[in-house]
Amino acid sequence: MTTLQPETVPTDRLALLPLAVEHAQEMAGVLGDPSLYGFIGGTPPTPPALRARYERLVAGSPETGVSWCNWVVRLGDEGPLVGTVQATVDGGEAAEIAWIVGTPWQGRGIAVEAVRGLVGWLTARGVRSFVAHIHPDHAASAAVASAAGLAPTGEWHDGEIRWRLQAPSGPPSLS
Repeated sequence: MTTLQPETVPTDRLALLPLAVEHAQEMAGVLGDPSLYGFIGGTPPTPPALRARYERLVAGSPETGVSWCNWVVRLGDEGPLVGTVQATVDGGEAAEIAWIVGTPWQGRGIAVEAVRGLVGWLTARGVRSFVAHIHPDHAASAAVASAAGLAPTGEWHDGEIRWRLQAPSGPPSLS
């Protein structure tokens, strides 16, 4: 059972960069708007708290066969960090995914592009099942999930709707 290590994932307008502890300072600003936590709970992290969290994430999952794949989302090659995407991959074929984009960059299709990049990268590495949990009132996240190919299942988990994408089996298409 192979664990995955995040690599840089380029998209048309973005670069998904493997999470590094050094991203904490800039990301604390990106994640600093309290309105980001209306549906997911919590409060904006302080730079030291985010640094400690990133240290744990970069260290990787303590569970055998589970990969923690985390990226920061950079606008362009040299632009600011604008959000994160993440996947917990269990057994190499199933991933639970999540995303967040800072308030100033929302409404520009950045989350959709980042999630599509994430799903494409994981699919190319054999992941076939994707799940996201979305609050039933969070229309923006539902729109991102739908645009990335996920569909609501009608199943609930901790007050959120489970969304799923089942990729075709076999090698990924190169077309």
